[in-house]
Amino acid sequence: MGQTQLYPFKLFLTLSESPFQTSAIGHFSAQNLSMTRQLLPANRNTPSPIDPDTIQVPVGYEPDPADLALSSIPGQEMFDPRKRKFSEEELKPQPMIKKARKVFIPDDLKDDKYWARRRKNNMAAKRSRDARRLKENQIAIRASFLEKENSALRQEVADLRKELGKCKNILAKYEARHGPL
Repeated sequence: MGQTQLYPFKLFLTLSESPFQTSAIGHFSAQNLSMTRQLLPANRNTPSPIDPDTIQVPVGYEPDPADLALSSIPGQEMFDPRKRKFSEEELKPQPMIKKARKVFIPDDLKDDKYWARRRKNNMAAKRSRDARRLKENQIAIRASFLEKENSALRQEVADLRKELGKCKNILAKYEARHGPL
């Protein structure tokens, strides 16, 4: 049986005693996890969990002010692609709706009531087109921001993997010189 060394706040086990033995698909078993909890001291100094939504990723992204103006409702706060998240429903593709055939109305039936309805319908159609255009602009700017953020995150992951590789090399050299931890 291997030796167990106890260090402040951490417990290192030799490989033969490791509670982290994984199954064939690489997940920790419940028994191994409960054994690990029993071995770790209660006064262990662990960081608090982090809410992923509070993490700020430095992204060099400044959208064109003209694009922001087209994505903001006049008189309201400017659209911020960093904060605005769209729901699944908002991002669903809209079905193609066939236009109804235009019905010819003879001039003698075009009274004041008809023209009032036409004006009202034209204004509603304009509002609908403007709202759709605004939403499309917001989604395009948000997508552009997310692409930049994704690129920055991929670079950060690559840097962290490189740093982890260096740390593993240092640890391997230490273990080769002084024995396993």
